[in-house]
Amino acid sequence: MALLEVAGLTKRFGGFTAVDGVSFSVAEGEILGLLGPNGSGKSTTFNCIAGMLRPTSGSVKLAGEEIAGLTADATCRRGIGRTFQIPRPFRGLSLLENAALAAHYGAGGHIGREEAWRRARDALRLAQLPEDPDATTQGLGAAGLKKLELARALATQPKLLLADESLGGLDAGEMRQAAQMLKRIRDERGITIVWVEHIMGVLLSVVDRVVVLDHGAVIFQGTPQDAQEDAKVAEVYLGPPEARAA
Repeated sequence: MALLEVAGLTKRFGGFTAVDGVSFSVAEGEILGLLGPNGSGKSTTFNCIAGMLRPTSGSVKLAGEEIAGLTADATCRRGIGRTFQIPRPFRGLSLLENAALAAHYGAGGHIGREEAWRRARDALRLAQLPEDPDATTQGLGAAGLKKLELARALATQPKLLLADESLGGLDAGEMRQAAQMLKRIRDERGITIVWVEHIMGVLLSVVDRVVVLDHGAVIFQGTPQDAQEDAKVAEVYLGPPEARAA
């Protein structure tokens, strides 16, 4: 069963079409990689799904409910959590407070203080961050900040997690750890994941399927193995054959 269905999604900014008729679906429990070079429309597609942007046209359905055009807080309450490319935690709050604040805006509507703390601790544990109320963002490197971004999204108790550029700024070892963490979250919690990334290597070892965008349009859908062998995907990432041979 498809948890997320995107059909004919289009987003224009004046005369520029950033997303051009994008269609794909995501099965419940699946990890889908949304790939493409910089500027291919990946984050704009995410922002339209998550309510950060209103689509120009097209449909976005979550568990059969039309959500295109809803605000970000409304989509979050319906069970969509997302991370951002550039983490922006509340520096004046502890890690636990950062996650608890996110929990108040999550699925299920209004919750009390104790439930927010419970969700926050659980999210920090999943993201392998300390649950200590005194732990702060001070000293967190790129990997730690990405984990906190993930914990805040998980604290909203999503059915669907949109992970945006989770590998950016990480070294090779941290990339592998981040990829395995997302897989573990899917396996242990059953959370469906759409993972936007322009770095193919590590992602392809984790995702079930990939959708590749170029200039705002879908150019490939299929397995990770087929994506690596597809001529159009290779051209988008590596350039035309004649340039590669030069």
